[in-house]
Amino acid sequence: MLVDVHSHFFRDPAHFSASFRQQAVRARNQEMDLTVRWEEYQAGAAGCEKTIVFGGKARLSGVWVPDEEVATYVGQHPDRLVGFLSLDPTQPGWQDELRIGQLDDLWRYADQHRLPVLLHTGTTFVSQAPLDCTLPRLLDDVAIRFPRVKLILAHLAHPYEGECVVVIRKHPNVFADCSALYYRPFQLYHSLMLVQEYGVWDKVLFGTDYPFTTVAGSVAGIRGLNNMLTGTSLPRLNEEKIEAMLGRNALEVLEIADA
Repeated sequence: MLVDVHSHFFRDPAHFSASFRQQAVRARNQEMDLTVRWEEYQAGAAGCEKTIVFGGKARLSGVWVPDEEVATYVGQHPDRLVGFLSLDPTQPGWQDELRIGQLDDLWRYADQHRLPVLLHTGTTFVSQAPLDCTLPRLLDDVAIRFPRVKLILAHLAHPYEGECVVVIRKHPNVFADCSALYYRPFQLYHSLMLVQEYGVWDKVLFGTDYPFTTVAGSVAGIRGLNNMLTGTSLPRLNEEKIEAMLGRNALEVLEIADA
């Protein structure tokens, strides 16, 4: 069952600051229309049965998508889409002590209501966003204190894949997605080789990061990684494990009700 655990709903430029829009060129070194249109997503998503979709809230980075708009979009395609709300826990004016207390309350709420949480980890193209906040090791403490909350570390936390792999190996409730990586094929090969060597293929979920990538492009890119090894002595990725990852029912893994 192919499930895309990482897609967005954006209206470009309504949901972005001018700064974010300008910096988004860095994502793939080209201008992109980031407006999400169901017909365009569906056209590049053959075989994908379910898609988790969310907007994004990060005032510091210049992106803000009201959850009501995401809910409307999901409501138009309820048989295919699963909506996640977005949260910006760093509102201006909060004192550090209050912020920490508020975050604990949020984790407790997720625990009590069995809500899975996806977090952006790793690199960002937004200059205002501090990389120190994206390190996978920071979620080790959360996973220890809230072992029932299912966590997804987005993008295999690249370029901190090593940290990501040891965190998802350590905690039964922590997973990673492989979204927005196939267009850097050697990096993705290296990332998945770490996954393979640490024995955590079962902790990786498929995702795209649409509209930055598509389902079709991501699947083809992942399946084609071994092709670049022809004529080398580099170890090959286990293709059976790749297919198992692509077919993993992520909704069941995340204990989402309509799985």
